[in-house]
Amino acid sequence: MNIELRQQLGLTKQPVAIGFLEKAPEGLEAWQGGAVPAGCSFWRAAWEGKSFYTVAADHYNCAVGAYTHAISVPAERGNVLMDTIGFMVGSGYLRMAEVPGIPVLPSTPAFVAYAPAGQAGFAPDVVLVAAKPASAMLLYEAAVLAGAGDALTQTLGRPGCAVLPLALKTGVSAVSFGCKGNRTFTGLPEEELYLAIPGAKWEAVVAAAAGIVAANGTMEAHYKAHQAAVQG
Repeated sequence: MNIELRQQLGLTKQPVAIGFLEKAPEGLEAWQGGAVPAGCSFWRAAWEGKSFYTVAADHYNCAVGAYTHAISVPAERGNVLMDTIGFMVGSGYLRMAEVPGIPVLPSTPAFVAYAPAGQAGFAPDVVLVAAKPASAMLLYEAAVLAGAGDALTQTLGRPGCAVLPLALKTGVSAVSFGCKGNRTFTGLPEEELYLAIPGAKWEAVVAAAAGIVAANGTMEAHYKAHQAAVQG
């Protein structure tokens, strides 16, 4: 199903299922890839085809990412969150007034699971799609049709990982432009961004996508004919 979706939308990466869980998912192994600089590094591993789960300690190296996932970094590591925020503010990257508005998970997960969306052995809380804007437009139109989006889109700048709690808490899809840290740690190309879709509505979005692609093809032909008639 997701292979067909990728072909319909021209996606270069697999959509990623992400679950915030109280129990380790059956049939899934713990992350074995060693330390990563940020939790969003796990997104790349999943869109490359890996399925696994992480524990809190796997997320400690990114203070901001741990914060958006409601994960407390141990005190022996120092006050890394405030140190990081202070550096961001001092460098002109962030304003302190922005911090209270950053979305955060409603509770701390014991495990965070990742897998290609078509292969997840767990019920995802969010499905994350990396796409070029034209493809993201089609997918978002499918989300609106499936009841997983609003006419006015939720859009997030930084931090990129906060798009996960934003979609989860609101129950509707959200766009992330992908912050500088996220693009560094995932290798996301400049021409792509993210669309986060509530996991419970993912299958309905997939089902709606084919019709949306066809409808847009019809409209494209109509618009080209109109353009030719006006400029002819």
